[in-house]
Amino acid sequence: MRIVDGVSRSLNEFLLHPNLTGENCTPENIDLSAPLVRHRADGQSPVRVALPLVSAIMEAVSSPEMAIALAQAGGLSFIHQNQPVAREADDVRTVKQHKAGFRHSDLNVKPSATLGEVSELLRGAGQDVAVVTSDGTGDGVFLGLIRKDDFFLGRHPADLPVSERMRPAADLVTAGPSISLQDANTLLWDQRLDVLPVVREDGRLAALVLRRDYLLHKRFASESVDGEKRFLVGAGINTRDYEDRVPALVAAGADLLCTDSSDGYSVWQERTLKFIAARYPEVHCGAGNVIDGRGFRFLAAAGAAFVKVGIGGGSICTTRAQKGIGRGQATALIDVIRERDAYARETGWYVPVCCDGGVATEKEMSVALALGADFIMLGRVFAGTRESPSRKVTIDGKVFKEYWGEGSRRAQNAARYGQGEEDLAFPEGVDGLVPYTGSLHDNLPVTIAKIKATMVSCGATTLRAFHETAVLEPVPDATASQNGAQVMMRDRVAAAAAS
Repeated sequence: MRIVDGVSRSLNEFLLHPNLTGENCTPENIDLSAPLVRHRADGQSPVRVALPLVSAIMEAVSSPEMAIALAQAGGLSFIHQNQPVAREADDVRTVKQHKAGFRHSDLNVKPSATLGEVSELLRGAGQDVAVVTSDGTGDGVFLGLIRKDDFFLGRHPADLPVSERMRPAADLVTAGPSISLQDANTLLWDQRLDVLPVVREDGRLAALVLRRDYLLHKRFASESVDGEKRFLVGAGINTRDYEDRVPALVAAGADLLCTDSSDGYSVWQERTLKFIAARYPEVHCGAGNVIDGRGFRFLAAAGAAFVKVGIGGGSICTTRAQKGIGRGQATALIDVIRERDAYARETGWYVPVCCDGGVATEKEMSVALALGADFIMLGRVFAGTRESPSRKVTIDGKVFKEYWGEGSRRAQNAARYGQGEEDLAFPEGVDGLVPYTGSLHDNLPVTIAKIKATMVSCGATTLRAFHETAVLEPVPDATASQNGAQVMMRDRVAAAAAS
């Protein structure tokens, strides 16, 4: 038995001291780009992202829609593995069908579909327009577009076919498959279009160019794309069916993989990593989760492309309460990052660290990055957005989205938790709700602005400089709770008056 010295601390128990801010240390000069996979310590990572945020390997968080939206903003998603192999591969394939600027059409109907059906489809997807093709697929013969303002169910019968109200292809501006993205965007603006269908010579739909995507590019500038300008996407795997799952995900085009486990310090992860290295040496696979230098060293030596840190710190995780396993997220990061840097000095290989869990606010994100995390995996933060796959629920006039842990009874992700059963013997997560926060693309600019503002105050323009120069101090509960204690916030006053 060994008792570890010191106090196990969360990210929220630290504050940053300001450093000298130079003339060039301004928000527009901050570089948030980060390495995702191992590389020579004196070189560049072969996979980098402009935004050091990735979505959690969770059924309630990471869908193809989330992956596309996050890649557009410069981050990356990991499609969850708690589903059949073929379905996860299909999700990866869906993301890889999209090129930056050229969208594969995901919202399609046949001309025989009814207005009631298309109305439900548009409402469920939160979109304004659907594509009409001969067979209702994204590569069928292009017949036209149907927008939500092309009909009104109070006036037009719900059983009226789409063909009666759609805008036919002959009346629309379209482009050929050889058009460049620059020319397509010019056509969008010159013709005052929201959607430009790109149609092949045989009349089949090739892609869509959207005004919305142009505006997002101007807003975020650095999409996460591969050499063919397709969006990057990751995929989760487990240590049980990896011999079947990995080949399918590689064939589907996954850019990197990650073992999904609550406890990564195991021979099972080592075997999985070595299988991938032997069969697919070009494939990057991260591993985790661990909470100390021993776990990091083990996985790095086994070939992990990156290592995830955190056990029990997630808002819907109950591993600490159920099994007594875990560690404060800040303390775990400090230990692992110390080992990461030692490993780089000894071997010449830098293995990035991902902070997974214990992060709910931009303050905690900044502290994690200052401690040395290369990137951050987020569940709850992204679960409340429109792009997450879970259902919206309205309670007492407030809108929420369902959010459940992979260790909950609802998920039954037995492959993630080493309980020695085909089904979970006991839950290690809960099933709940998080406030609905709207579009990811409306939330991320605020998050980015806050992190950049923190870095400006700390006098750093890169994440590496932020880590190397950051001054942090643990704070007692009294200091942490002081903010907001002197003034009653207006929303509390309003709530009290209403009651």
